Amino acid sequence: MNFLRGVMGGQSAGPQHTEAETIQKLCDRVASSTLLDDRRNAVRALKSLSKKYRLEVGIQAMEHLIHVLQTDRSDSEIIGYALDTLYNIISNEEEEEVEENSTRQSEDLGSQFTEIFIKQQENVTLLLSLLEEFDFHVRWPGVKLLTSLLKQLGPQVQQIILVSPMGVSRLMDLLADSREVIRNDGVLLLQALTRSNGAIQKIVAFENAFERLLDIISEEGNSDGGIVVEDCLILLQNLLKNNNSNQNFFKEGSYIQRMKPWFEVGDENSGWSAQKVTNLHLMLQLVRVLVSPTNPPGATSSCQKAMFQCGLLQQLCTILMATGVPADILTETINTVSEVIRGCQVNQDYFASVNAPSNPPRPAIVVLLMSMVNERQPFVLRCAVLYCFQCFLYKNQKGQGEIVSTLLPSTIDATGNSVSAGQLLCGGLFSTDSLSNWCAAVALAHALQENATQKEQLLRVQLATSIGNPPVSLLQQCTNILSQGSKIQTRVGLLMLLCTWLSNCPIAVTHFLHNSANVPFLTGQIAENLGEEEQLVQGLCALLLGISIYFNDNSLESYMKEKLKQLIEKRIGKENFIEKLGFISKHELYSRASQKPQPNFPSPEYMIFDHEFTKLVKELEGVITKAIYKSSEEDKKEEEVKKTLEQHDNIVTHYKNMIREQDLQLEELRQQVSTLKCQNEQLQTAVTQQVSQIQQHKDQYNLLKIQLGKDNQHQGSYSEGAQMNGIQPEEIGRLREEIEELKRNQELLQSQLTEKDSVIENMKSSQTSGTNEQSSAIVSARDSEQVAELKQELATLKSQLNSQSVEITKLQTEKQELLQKTEAFAKSVEVQGETETIIATKTTDVEGRLSALLQETKELKNEIKALSEERTAIKEQLDSSNSTIAILQTEKDKLELEITDSKKEQDDLLVLLADQDQKILSLKNKLKDLGHPVEEEDELESGDQEDEDDESEDPGKDLDHI
Repeated sequence: MNFLRGVMGGQSAGPQHTEAETIQKLCDRVASSTLLDDRRNAVRALKSLSKKYRLEVGIQAMEHLIHVLQTDRSDSEIIGYALDTLYNIISNEEEEEVEENSTRQSEDLGSQFTEIFIKQQENVTLLLSLLEEFDFHVRWPGVKLLTSLLKQLGPQVQQIILVSPMGVSRLMDLLADSREVIRNDGVLLLQALTRSNGAIQKIVAFENAFERLLDIISEEGNSDGGIVVEDCLILLQNLLKNNNSNQNFFKEGSYIQRMKPWFEVGDENSGWSAQKVTNLHLMLQLVRVLVSPTNPPGATSSCQKAMFQCGLLQQLCTILMATGVPADILTETINTVSEVIRGCQVNQDYFASVNAPSNPPRPAIVVLLMSMVNERQPFVLRCAVLYCFQCFLYKNQKGQGEIVSTLLPSTIDATGNSVSAGQLLCGGLFSTDSLSNWCAAVALAHALQENATQKEQLLRVQLATSIGNPPVSLLQQCTNILSQGSKIQTRVGLLMLLCTWLSNCPIAVTHFLHNSANVPFLTGQIAENLGEEEQLVQGLCALLLGISIYFNDNSLESYMKEKLKQLIEKRIGKENFIEKLGFISKHELYSRASQKPQPNFPSPEYMIFDHEFTKLVKELEGVITKAIYKSSEEDKKEEEVKKTLEQHDNIVTHYKNMIREQDLQLEELRQQVSTLKCQNEQLQTAVTQQVSQIQQHKDQYNLLKIQLGKDNQHQGSYSEGAQMNGIQPEEIGRLREEIEELKRNQELLQSQLTEKDSVIENMKSSQTSGTNEQSSAIVSARDSEQVAELKQELATLKSQLNSQSVEITKLQTEKQELLQKTEAFAKSVEVQGETETIIATKTTDVEGRLSALLQETKELKNEIKALSEERTAIKEQLDSSNSTIAILQTEKDKLELEITDSKKEQDDLLVLLADQDQKILSLKNKLKDLGHPVEEEDELESGDQEDEDDESEDPGKDLDHI
């Protein structure tokens, strides 16, 4: 400190100590001082001078400060001072007292110092390693310094960090820092790091950046959060914009679902602060990044579906229809909804069903169109509504049909209570506001885009121009307004509508040419030599006339293709016509409109071309040029080729339809075959059950016959009739019932067989009707094979049923014999009463014996089962005992080894004791020689000897015990 006071005091002592000399002295002290305190004080002094004398400190002290970072890492305080000083040197943040004209010099100075610092890549690596320090005084200035380096020379610093081991991973740890200052500055650092570098963006994304950033946004309150939320959203945009890999990772990680709470704006009276508007604006832009038309179509479609499934689109529509929303948020919400529904049928259908909260409720599309044709609405809002309408109709033929249908006479509301979309478009098309004319014309053109059906339907639209005059068609009214010489913007819009309407629609071309005033008007416009402003209109008129030639079907004799080309050659000239046609693509606003689908114009004057119309011009400009120069013979050849192609297409379409119908028939036949197979399986199971029942009846019948035979052997021929009493009347009734049931089953099977035969006959007839084509022959061949298989199965079923019927007949004959015997026996019952009782008792005895034998068999089975269980248990016990024996054997081996080791140790001890005894004896002899008495010691020795003997015996006992 004394040194610092001397140096700083010397500055005011006299003019001889200039600032440069002071800085030089401080740098010398940093470089040469051995005491850490002195070096720390010198660095702190340089930090205080670095803002005011940035150039001098940077030139003289940078090398010494880097050396401090390398050598004094153990002292966090001096490291913090050094990092702060380097930040002041490199950063371009100007103080209030610095004049504005020096800003440019300051930026150059910062980039020069940055270049010096990163010239040695080890310096950036050293800075990355310092960021691992948890000390606040080291980590925070390190984050600020690295951020400043990235702002000065971003690409160079990004490349150094990219090749540095674990460089990006170290920086990702800043987002997990519990100190908000470091975490927030870490977000700013990652913003600068990820700017325009796809490789770093992917690494940051796969380091779980999405999860951490979304957590921070949620913790800070979503759209109600502060500037931290804004910084996180900017970083998310850096990671996702124009990066298909990260977009896919974001979608697959289910992070789109976590965006829904952002747009829960709550009560309309909660207020819209400037920060909330900024945050919500960035959130909407982030949604648009995921569904941008410039993304791959597959990725955009999957994100659109995910946004509908999680309810994000519904939330955006709620904001769209809410009241009290700021104009810029409403505009951006409309643009966002536009791109979420663009080209996605499910989302477009949902948007068509959204109603505004009005009384009575109106569709959201109608409410938006009312804003578009209202000249009092802001220009950007009207552009956004037009874009929304275009996106709603993009690849949506269903929506196009609904819009055009509102213009047709059959669907217009006669009461006038509700305004339709078609009425609003017609009102805008013929209003006095040129911007409304252009927007309505372009919107109506999108309702006809790539839809020949709606182009023909729109020809039916009739307009009532004034009371008492007959109605005119919409097509004629558009040409009438063109001929009246309205504003350029209006004429350009109407010409784009007519070109879209007539392209690829010969019927519309015929209607257009049917008005004899249209062709002279177009030729007159093209032939005139007008100013630069009118050249665009001339080019569009040339395009419209060219479309009338190229898509002309020669149905009008006065305006056939050849006559129109002759007219052009006489009044305009082919070269002049082609030159005027080229005015469109050469216009300065044409290339701007062809870049993006969104109509984004700085002012209404620039609103000239539509994006989809530029595609149409590219498609038709070349073919119209060829059509103008073609001769009549070439036209005829082309017509013939077209006809042959159309015939070929018709044939292909016919065969496609036929194949489609045959596929449907094949599918129906397959279903029938599957049902027949199921029925066949059911019948087979029924037959199996019947066979088992018949076998049971056979067994019972055989048992009865055996019992009757035994009784006949014992009782003789007389008792043969008496034995029939063993068959009780209940058993005879049961047999009758079973035979009746078999008959019913047989009848049921016969009816099912007849049904299957009829189905097979129907299949045969359906197959023979479609044998004209090759594909139907293949189908019938497959079906015939399946029918043959079914026939075989049915034949086997019939054979089984026949065998069953034979068995049933046998049973019936045996039943009749039994009934005859019982009747004969019944006649002799009165005489043979006593014999009956004897036979009955014998029968009961036989039944008792049988039941006893069955009971004994059952008990034997139970005993066998119990014995097998006991055997299994004994086997398990034997296995466990064997394992126990093996364990005990291993323990025994271990104990034997221990015993041998202890015996060896005992022998060693005995040898040592013997040696010791020898030494003691020698010492005693020496003592005797010297004349010292040794009797007491001998006694002690003898006592010790006895103790030792006892001890020598004890280890053996212990070992024996072990």
